[in-house]
Amino acid sequence: MNSVLIAIILVPIIEIYLFIKIGSQIGAFNTISLIFITAIIGIIYARYEGLNTLKSGFTQLVKNELPAYEIISGAIIAFAAVLLIIPGFMTDVIGFLLIFPLTRKLILKNFSSKFKVKTKKDENFIDGEYEDIEKEDDKKL
Repeated sequence: MNSVLIAIILVPIIEIYLFIKIGSQIGAFNTISLIFITAIIGIIYARYEGLNTLKSGFTQLVKNELPAYEIISGAIIAFAAVLLIIPGFMTDVIGFLLIFPLTRKLILKNFSSKFKVKTKKDENFIDGEYEDIEKEDDKKL
């Protein structure tokens, strides 16, 4: 089965379960308030981290370097902001993990190691130069 389809089915089920469990412990009003508070705090922090990433990207551009980490980091921050807007506790936890720079670097490091291209150096290769000699030049000698 496709992992996206599984996520579309499982995420709402887990969120509803967490709403029921947490709501029964702290009450319905507190549960709803907690969801709004985490969304507001998350969006404010996502904006702050996004601006820091943008500033770092411009610094890389001034140095004539490709801001690859900043581009990927900006996309992750945008995804984390979407997760924080979606009501739910599980999505908020994942969103906060993606927004904090330390956990974002760890996740990127683990994720990028899976996609590194492994190159094998051919040890039987000899580099050299050559020059074509035509037969007419051989006759003149």
